[in-house]
Amino acid sequence: MPDPGARQLTLDLPHAESFHRDDFLPDPSNEAALALVDAWPDWPDRFAAIVGPAGSGKSHLAAIWAERSGARVVDAASLTLEEVPRALVTGALVLEDLSPDRVDETALFHLLNLARQEGAYILITAAKRLDLEGYTLADLASRLRAVPAISLSPPGDALLAAVLVKHFADRQLMVDEDTVAYLLSRIERSLAAAREAAGQLDQASLSRGRRITRALAAELFRTEESKS
Repeated sequence: MPDPGARQLTLDLPHAESFHRDDFLPDPSNEAALALVDAWPDWPDRFAAIVGPAGSGKSHLAAIWAERSGARVVDAASLTLEEVPRALVTGALVLEDLSPDRVDETALFHLLNLARQEGAYILITAAKRLDLEGYTLADLASRLRAVPAISLSPPGDALLAAVLVKHFADRQLMVDEDTVAYLLSRIERSLAAAREAAGQLDQASLSRGRRITRALAAELFRTEESKS
């Protein structure tokens, strides 16, 4: 006879997360960045940056712009001198997750120069402002300081709630308002935390053979709090 207290084996199956324009959730915290993406190609400069912490929506905004502009998407850490001409082949580029410690500065310098020469568009995403210290090439630092940048603000309750519901829906799960309200009172005020909470509850629901409720969320977060 099965042990009622036993946990079921769970499989970490991938779930689809859409990055289309219709799936982006507008909010005062991201309205300036969304307006920038929607305004293309009528930008005041051919370079732009969207700055914000992990999980704040930078990649979603960049994906929307890439679809509109036909841009290639290149992770900053993979940029090399040899890659520079190919990176700009479509005349538009998303350079993802830029920071001084994960980019070849010489390659980046040549990329910016070539983009200016060819009139290409570049959208940079970064966790921190581009004008902060850390770049050793003075000319590169000067060019990055000149890039118009928009920072994503911390999300409000309405956006966090909507993101929670969306992440559950992406996993083909439904949650009630009480559960969402409870989660809002427990998670960090970030979109990354909302995504993580949805994933943790999904796993807890599978392993315990129970549907997602406020009671399950309370059990899970009490366990997490006791570990910290």
